[in-house]
Amino acid sequence: MSEPSTPRAPTGAIHDIGYRHYDGARLGASYIRRSLFVDTLRGAYGLGRSARSKIMPFLLLGVMVIPAVVVGIVTSYIQLSSLPIGYTVYVVTFQVAVTVFLGSQSPAVTSRDLRFRVTALYFSRPLSRQQYVQAKYAGMTAALFLLMGVPLTLLLAGALLAELPLGEQLPDYLRAMAGAAIYALVLAGISLVVAAMTPRRGVGVAAVVGVFLVLSGLQATVRAMADEFGNDVFSGYTGLISPYTLVDGVVAGLFGADSSVGQGPPGAVGTAVFSAVVVLVVVGCYAALVARYRKALS
Repeated sequence: MSEPSTPRAPTGAIHDIGYRHYDGARLGASYIRRSLFVDTLRGAYGLGRSARSKIMPFLLLGVMVIPAVVVGIVTSYIQLSSLPIGYTVYVVTFQVAVTVFLGSQSPAVTSRDLRFRVTALYFSRPLSRQQYVQAKYAGMTAALFLLMGVPLTLLLAGALLAELPLGEQLPDYLRAMAGAAIYALVLAGISLVVAAMTPRRGVGVAAVVGVFLVLSGLQATVRAMADEFGNDVFSGYTGLISPYTLVDGVVAGLFGADSSVGQGPPGAVGTAVFSAVVVLVVVGCYAALVARYRKALS
């Protein structure tokens, strides 16, 4: 009869790989949202990304800033009594640069998370879809406001260096800055919604630029037809078609600024309609983005 085998000694070992208990502060959803806002704002200008990512946003920022600097120098050198270009018409004058900025940067803000399927990682933390959209929307709005607000501020600085009266320049500057904030909300919302429809950045760029160009061209065409038939009221309401003329109408109607397209909304009723449409566009874009990211994880 064979003897029972002797059990072998255990060969396993416990290794200390350095994990330690975390005793620090536990930051909640508000901190995540704030960090995501900062990351979106920085990312819109390529900060924290490759050098190639910085070329387009800073080139477009230069396109917006350099004319303002030149205007200030010319005004001071020739001693003009007023700026050659008004504060409130500056954004519409350079709307092509703004549109290209939206087309190039909005997909970078939205498409990467969708393309690489990392949105689920955001929502695995105490961050709701509404808070995610709020951070992205606010970051893109802030980036766009900087693009428009910096040249407007340089225009004011140039006017003051040319010794133009501050009392005459400041009201127009404040109207233009309020308009820039509304432009940023409306344009950022529309561009983010369009860019979020596809995870492919190239398609998103073409779609965003195409939407703004088509709407601007359609507005100009319909307005020309209304002017041809002599219908001034309908001509005034054609500004509702394009985001640029929409916000321009609000700035002209609410703040009393000169219209960049030569004709503001028709009367107080027109101003109320333009303002209501702006609110609906902003709220609608926010709701569409929340629905898009809810669908992305369904």
